[in-house]
Amino acid sequence: MKYIIVLGDGMADEPIDSLGGKTPLEAADTPVMDRLAREGRNGLFKTVADGMHPGSEVANMAVLGYDVPNVYEGRGVLEAASMGVDVPEGWMAMRCNLLTIEDGIIKNHSGGHISTEEADELIRTLNDRLGSDTVRFYTGVSYRCLLLIKGGDKRIDCTPPHDVPGAGFEDKLVKALVPEAEPTASLINDLILESQRILAGHPVNVRRMAEGKEPANSIWPWSPGCRPKMVPMSENYPVRSGVVISAVDLIFGIGVYAGLKQIKVPGATGLYDTDYEGKVQAAVDALRGGADFVFLHVEASDEAGHDGDVPLKIRTIENLDHRVLKPLMEAVDESGEDVAVALLPDHPTPCALRTHTSDPVPFVIWRRGAEPDAVTEFSERAAVNGIYGFMEGDSFIKEFLKP
Repeated sequence: MKYIIVLGDGMADEPIDSLGGKTPLEAADTPVMDRLAREGRNGLFKTVADGMHPGSEVANMAVLGYDVPNVYEGRGVLEAASMGVDVPEGWMAMRCNLLTIEDGIIKNHSGGHISTEEADELIRTLNDRLGSDTVRFYTGVSYRCLLLIKGGDKRIDCTPPHDVPGAGFEDKLVKALVPEAEPTASLINDLILESQRILAGHPVNVRRMAEGKEPANSIWPWSPGCRPKMVPMSENYPVRSGVVISAVDLIFGIGVYAGLKQIKVPGATGLYDTDYEGKVQAAVDALRGGADFVFLHVEASDEAGHDGDVPLKIRTIENLDHRVLKPLMEAVDESGEDVAVALLPDHPTPCALRTHTSDPVPFVIWRRGAEPDAVTEFSERAAVNGIYGFMEGDSFIKEFLKP
């Protein structure tokens, strides 16, 4: 038996007036998603445990069956694993965004979707000016960089920048949750302010502004943690040779701890212009090469949701349907093998809110020859009537990975 999870990050949404009360999923042209729903078995999945922030790391770990409240250590350390950066004992890792601040306001969380090459120039400058024996910066993918702090105290309140577009940055600076964490909070806030002074006139940003692009003129560290207590999926589930395909360090980092081989597709960007076809080919090649589990992650819809761009979000959903699911299901049909396919978002990213929510997400599990339920389209509202009803914890992955 082989298993494929296709995850459209942030694909779920809320009804939108301009779409006649439909969600982007309902408004999009999705014949293959609807085929999966019609031929498969549907339900709703609560991917964010009570009391946890609805981050992609939390939700994707839940999709893979992890007891997130007991193993979660922040996304910084997961992204470090993906980047091959060792987090030594006694060090704290944090996601470190490059973002755009204008007149004291957080304009976006992505530095105007800065390229990886430009981000690397900025990070190298920050390491030269602000790095030390206790502070290290690392380049990631695009705006998604990394900060390591020796002796850092993770008991701090850090605001994810994608949660607060339009907010004054000074109101969202790091706060200590206990007195012992005050030095860590002060250090991070000093790094933020110093980065703004350094990056304001950096040649990369001067060039970007001359080209009409937004400058990446501040760092924003968040999601602190140390090594997570995750075990490979093979210890709990029938996954012997699994792979993860994505454009995002966070997802690859989860894959490292889950024991999944990373497959990085040239041209995979994490945006609407990602190489959809390349990802599908990588998945098909992995299955033909002996992999029994594929986790195929597509980020584009989440970024469109963060930008509040309804037409773009619909287009990313249609791209997932036409350019990922269509060729993937054609390959599955032609193979004649026993294959299970699951489709779901990790969390909603409503365009109206421009941030994640913890609402349950629709999912479908398709197996060749399995008896379907009565659902005929893939959407948030249709999934309510699915045979699986409401799932949480590890119930989804256990159902999906049945022999």
